[in-house]
Amino acid sequence: MALRIKSHWWNAEQARSVPEIAGALAFIAWRLAVEKAVNLHCERFVYEDDRQRMAVIQEYLVFLIQIADRLSYAGMSEDDRRTLITTLVAKIIEQVQDNGRDLFGDGDYGRPFIVLLNRRSDEYARLHFDDEGPGYPFLRYLGYEIQCVMGRQEENRWVIDQVMDKDGWEAYKQFAGAFRNLFD
Repeated sequence: MALRIKSHWWNAEQARSVPEIAGALAFIAWRLAVEKAVNLHCERFVYEDDRQRMAVIQEYLVFLIQIADRLSYAGMSEDDRRTLITTLVAKIIEQVQDNGRDLFGDGDYGRPFIVLLNRRSDEYARLHFDDEGPGYPFLRYLGYEIQCVMGRQEENRWVIDQVMDKDGWEAYKQFAGAFRNLFD
């Protein structure tokens, strides 16, 4: 069953600030990333533990941040785009930190996510994205990184295909639709 994403403002006449939109996008990104991680389990891919599942969620979050950055590039001023992405990342880091603490106890879970985001952003920056969405290499990179996280044991051998052909594309479509709706 597809995840239902609420991406319309309750009071459509009220103007929303870029940080408010970024907060809503962060919430949507988190829900999509969790849903896609759960879907892998439903498709009979195997997680060793919650740390591995959280790593998959973080790979999806990095992917969705890249999508937000690409979608905002054409339609926003440089200042608004910077505000959007900075606020989006800050809100996602809060969610990573809070959920990491809930699952694994006290610790710094935000800083490692920033390192991951910076490392992955360099790679994603080289990959094709146009008006139709992420290109094959963009989705393949997401699938490859998730396969690296999940390992290459027999049960997870085809996870890259699941992510590239289905889950990654669906996450993009849902997030891009929400992105556009929140700015309307």
